[in-house]
Amino acid sequence: MAAAASVIVGQATAYAQEPTGHQVRYTLTSGGAYEFDLFYLTTQPPSMEAFNADAYAYAKREKVNVAPGAPWVFETTLEDPNWAILQVSSTTRGGQAAPNAHCDIAVDGAVQSEHNDPYNVRCQLGQW
Repeated sequence: MAAAASVIVGQATAYAQEPTGHQVRYTLTSGGAYEFDLFYLTTQPPSMEAFNADAYAYAKREKVNVAPGAPWVFETTLEDPNWAILQVSSTTRGGQAAPNAHCDIAVDGAVQSEHNDPYNVRCQLGQW
């Protein structure tokens, strides 16, 4: 009986440690070595009102360098993946070729949104 109880406790503990929500992966690739300005959701807000009141409690803005074969990737867990968003602006200067940027958002391993553009890309799901 003690052995059966330990199996039940072990299963309950394992279940409690499983992450809730969906695995969301943002990816940015580029046709050349470029610097990009990114804005992306890192944590799901409780509402759009909460996001609008303090966007940077839930999102991040940063500059990254991306080159062919070296994509930028960020993963997070969102209860509702429709909150996922990745906005990308290239910082190319005159005389540089277009970076030919590509972004995508995958949810639980399946690409749900993707966009190609010579300079700026935006991938987003339903909340935006």
